[in-house]
Amino acid sequence: QVQFVESGGGLVQPGGSLRLSCAASVSAFRIYTMGWYRQAPGKQRELVASITSSGRTTYADSVKGRFTISRDNAKNTVYLQMNSLKPEETAVYDCNFVPFQTAYWGQGTQVTVSS
Repeated sequence: QVQFVESGGGLVQPGGSLRLSCAASVSAFRIYTMGWYRQAPGKQRELVASITSSGRTTYADSVKGRFTISRDNAKNTVYLQMNSLKPEETAVYDCNFVPFQTAYWGQGTQVTVSS
């Protein structure tokens, strides 16, 4: 059974940093492209960053140069390092496959950027 458990969110001041983690209960995790998504209040969910099985990464234009996605296949975990956070990046952050599978959305982790 597939399950994603996100952690690492919290309250941070503008310009601050957070590191999110996503523990995946997935067989053969290493073969999947994984992504971090976010959904702000009143907005559609968007793909923020993705990482392929070979480690190739892609980012939304809005986070390039500030966010870094990585994975540890031995731990079935994907990470998102977020630097220079902005108030408009307040959202619930989730991980999922790319493309996402609706049935596998987890609880997500809340990131609030505010002074």
